[in-house]
Amino acid sequence: MSLGQHLIELRRRLMIGAIALVVAMIVALFVTQPILDWLMAPIEYVARQRGDDFSALNFPTVTSAFEMRMRIAVTIGIFFSAPVWLWQIWAFIMPGLTRKEIRYTIGFVAAAIPLFFAGCYVAVLVMPHVIEVMWSFTPQGAVNFYSASEYYDFIFKLMIVVGVSFVLPVFLVALNLAGIMSGMAILKGWRVAVLVATIFAAVATPAADVVSMLLLGAILIVLFFAAAGLSIIFDRRRRKREAALLDTTL
Repeated sequence: MSLGQHLIELRRRLMIGAIALVVAMIVALFVTQPILDWLMAPIEYVARQRGDDFSALNFPTVTSAFEMRMRIAVTIGIFFSAPVWLWQIWAFIMPGLTRKEIRYTIGFVAAAIPLFFAGCYVAVLVMPHVIEVMWSFTPQGAVNFYSASEYYDFIFKLMIVVGVSFVLPVFLVALNLAGIMSGMAILKGWRVAVLVATIFAAVATPAADVVSMLLLGAILIVLFFAAAGLSIIFDRRRRKREAALLDTTL
């Protein structure tokens, strides 16, 4: 295909992805109320635990409630339409890939997507504890009025950060398959990995919430060693294939 044909194909793929996103956003508008109930549940739970009847999610402007529902619809719409726009990206890139690259890409996506959602789920489990610990710093006699926009940003960023951190070991395996890093080279960096995982867990969770920090740090460390172990296995298989090929040539 010529450059012009590639651009026309890219525009067509982008249009299909955009239409799918808009349709998914419209559908997602009908499920914003359950999402809002889920977002407010940790605040209500902590308020009941502490006997605080005044703390709540606050919508400070006339349009803030509508803006919150639109932001939720966009986020949910992106996830709902993901199969469509991901396929459009894949269909555009795939003709230029070799069979080996296609196999590696499918393996990467198959591992990365479940790990990302697993990280998001861990963030959901940690979230009420984070809110409760932060609540404990409120002075006596004061109440918490959470700005809806800032509260949503906090929850969304926490899920994204923890989700992406779960995918990082997959990148290590990808680097190994690309021949950039050996399995032993990855394993030798375990001290740095443990330190980084501990620091990341401490930053992603409040300092006072030791249980959540240890849980997140332990999961990240296990994922790192799993990536190193897989890379070592791939290296051994690669060496066996090279040795067998050398024997056949000789």
